[in-house]
Amino acid sequence: MSKNDASVVEEVLDDEPRSIILSMISQLRKDMDLSRITFPTFVLEPRSFTERVTDFMSHPDFLIRASKCDDPVQRFIGVVKYYMSGWHIHPKGVKKPYNPVLGEFFRSKYEFDDSSSAFFVAEQVSHHPPITAMFYHSPEHHIAIEGDLRPKSRFLVNSVGMLLEGYANVHFGLWNENYRVTYPNMYARGILFGKMVLELGETSTVTCPENDLAFDVEFKTKGIIWGSYNQIAGKIRRISTKEVLYEISGNWQTQINILDVRDKRKGGGLSSTEPSVLFDSAKETVVPQIVACAAEQEPNESRNLWKYVTKAIAENNLDDATTYKSAIEEDQRDGTKRREAAKERFMPRFFQLEVDGNYHPKFKDIPDDPALARDKIVHWIFAKPDGSLQDFAIEEKDPVVLAAGLAAAKSQQRA
Repeated sequence: MSKNDASVVEEVLDDEPRSIILSMISQLRKDMDLSRITFPTFVLEPRSFTERVTDFMSHPDFLIRASKCDDPVQRFIGVVKYYMSGWHIHPKGVKKPYNPVLGEFFRSKYEFDDSSSAFFVAEQVSHHPPITAMFYHSPEHHIAIEGDLRPKSRFLVNSVGMLLEGYANVHFGLWNENYRVTYPNMYARGILFGKMVLELGETSTVTCPENDLAFDVEFKTKGIIWGSYNQIAGKIRRISTKEVLYEISGNWQTQINILDVRDKRKGGGLSSTEPSVLFDSAKETVVPQIVACAAEQEPNESRNLWKYVTKAIAENNLDDATTYKSAIEEDQRDGTKRREAAKERFMPRFFQLEVDGNYHPKFKDIPDDPALARDKIVHWIFAKPDGSLQDFAIEEKDPVVLAAGLAAAKSQQRA
């Protein structure tokens, strides 16, 4: 591997795990939908997809700063920076998160240095096809994000592809602007031979019709002989005239650069400026999310639901992990049978399917006043069945969760 590929996300499988994958793959066909396939536990990242969605909330300060800009182009660049900053978060090796069960949800909050805050909830609103709906809101900054993700897995001979369909909409209330985001696809290469490598591929977009701006970015996959891993190439342009304002390039895992090409045109074809750094993952700090302890969580809340699987994976006890994972999946199948027998439809708790074909939060008409908005959002997201709110001040005492954290810490030290 060249030094330019030092950021590649890769994993070398031992003989036993690879033989299990080969046995599973022998039953598959090219382009087959993998949504109903049960993956072995050694390929699992120890968290649910409902939580993995929060990777895109790892640098909320980018959005906060962007929303304060008077220049609409600079606001748009700030949203692009936020979007591109979410991809460098990943587990060690090539892993996939748990497939959420129907009705599973994850909720958390963020507290910022200026005493402002933000709140998040994601819910699995459909299992076949899998759909995860999400909502994020920072009342003090009038920033809201909502959307749904619809991952579709495909077997591609020596690769498994996850097609990330769906969208997210970033709303700046201060400017009444909407930024619609789409996603690239993800690929686990080398599942039959060679090293397993995680890649992003295809094109995704950020568009803001109110400001006549669009960002088109290609996530480049490495060729068999030529090329490097994790490369991107994108352009910020006017929607109406297609005039290119900025070029974006670099490595989505490490550093992304931006170049103002308007200066290049003014200079008669010679750029008067060098690219500047838009995002450097080594220099940015991830803002941690705050999650209530297991005792304050409901049974179908992601971390609580999967805690025994997470502990077993952290302890490298794949037999127990498989047993616990199978029990969760069997319980989901039983729930489906009960609803079918009773002729009942599953109704999501936090989201609803609307006429545009997408899932949106049931909570509508958020007040403009930050204090009122905060109070209503907190009660909507964090209320428990008895009407009380989750208490974030209670320390984690669940022995399973504590054991999982200890085992994970030891594993990190050995790595």
